[in-house]
Amino acid sequence: MKPYILLFGLILVFVSCTSNQDSIKSQNIDALISDLQNAASIANPATKEARINAIWDSLEVNNLIPVTEDSTVLFLYRGEAESVSWNGDFNSWSNDKRFENEGSYIKGSNIWFLKQNFPSDARLDYKITLNNDNWILDPVNQNQQWSGFGPNSELRMPDWKEEPLTKPIEEASKGTLSAHKFIDSKNLEYKIQYRVYIPAGYEKFENLSVLYTTDGQEYSDDKLGAGTIVLDNLIHLQLIKPIIAVFVEPLNPDKPNENRRMDEMGMSEKFLSFFVDELIPEIESNYKVNAKKENRVILGTSLGGLNSAYFGFTRPDMFDGVAIQAPAFWYREEIYDLVRNAEKHPSQIYMTVGTIGDNTDDARLMKRLFEQEDIDFSYLEVNEGHSWGAWRAQMDDILVHFFGNRSE
Repeated sequence: MKPYILLFGLILVFVSCTSNQDSIKSQNIDALISDLQNAASIANPATKEARINAIWDSLEVNNLIPVTEDSTVLFLYRGEAESVSWNGDFNSWSNDKRFENEGSYIKGSNIWFLKQNFPSDARLDYKITLNNDNWILDPVNQNQQWSGFGPNSELRMPDWKEEPLTKPIEEASKGTLSAHKFIDSKNLEYKIQYRVYIPAGYEKFENLSVLYTTDGQEYSDDKLGAGTIVLDNLIHLQLIKPIIAVFVEPLNPDKPNENRRMDEMGMSEKFLSFFVDELIPEIESNYKVNAKKENRVILGTSLGGLNSAYFGFTRPDMFDGVAIQAPAFWYREEIYDLVRNAEKHPSQIYMTVGTIGDNTDDARLMKRLFEQEDIDFSYLEVNEGHSWGAWRAQMDDILVHFFGNRSE
C-alpha cells in the first residue's frame, strides 16, 4: 500500500471521530495542503484548532512527516517562527542557492510547508532552519541518520529500501575491535592511531586479507559506517571470507578535536609512505594475514576516496584493491593526470557516488577516464547525498566485491 493512501485513510478515521465537519477526502499532497489551508481559515477558533490538530496528529503519530507520494515530498513544520527553511543534502546544506528551500506559511495557523520533488528512491539528510540561524532536527520525524557532526533528520522517499545488513544479526558471531593502537610515524613526524577488527574464530584462520580504511573512527562507528556490524553479518552469512580490517584515524591522539584529514588525504606522499613503510609492515608482522598485494584493499570516502585513488595508482604494487566512495577529486585535480599517465593500475576498482549534493561530477569524470584508458572497474550511483546513510548502505556491496566467496 502506498504511504499516502494509508495516510489519508488514517486522517479520515481520526477526523470523523473528533469533528462534526465534513470528512476529509484528500487523495494527494496538493489536497493535503488545501485541507490544511481550509482548516486554518475556519472562523471559530476552537473548531479550527480541533480540525488542524486532527490532521497534524494523524500525520505525527504515524511518522508520516515528511509526507511522500511517488517523487513528491511535503516538508512540514508547526511552530512560531518568522521564517522556516529546509537545508540538507539537496542544497549542499544551504550552499547551493539554486534550490528553493524557503517554506510557505499557512495563514491563520503556525504551520509552514515546502513541496519539492526527488527521485522516488532517494534518501537524504536534512535539518529545519528557523529564523535563518537556528538549525534543528525535524521534531516530528523519527527517522534520523548520524553524521560526523551528530544526527540529522532523514527523508526517505517511498521506493527507498533500508539496507538490513547495517543492523546486527542476532545469531551472528561477533568479531573484536581492538583498543586504539599507536605508531610514532617517522614519515609524518607525529603519532597516528588506529584500531583493528579481527573476525570471530580468528585463532583458526591463516592468510587473511586486509581492508585498510581512512576516517576509521567513522567507518567503525555503528551509527556511521557500521563497518564491524556489516563485516560480522557478511562473514556469518558466508557472503565474504573472514578478513581483518584496519581503521586508521586522522584525529590527533593528543588533541582529539584536531583532524588532520585535509593534509593526510590530499595526495600526501608522506601519508602514503606511512602506510607502505610503517603501518602495513606492522600489521603483517602482528596478524595472520596474506602479504600479497591482491589481499590488500584501501577504502575511503570523500577526501578518503581521493586518497584511495592516489594510493592505488601511485603504488599498485601495494594496493591491488581500491574502494572509492563519494570522491572529492576536486580537491586535487591532478589525480586525473595521475590516472591518465599511470603505467600500471590496480586490477580491482569499485567507485560509488550519490546523485544529489554529492561529488557526482568528479566521479563521472573519473568514470569516463577509466573507460578511455580501458581500466576495469565497477561503478554505482545512488539517489542519495554526501552522507553516511549512503556510504554505510554500500559497505556490503563493496566488501562482497573484494572479499566475496566466489563459490557462493
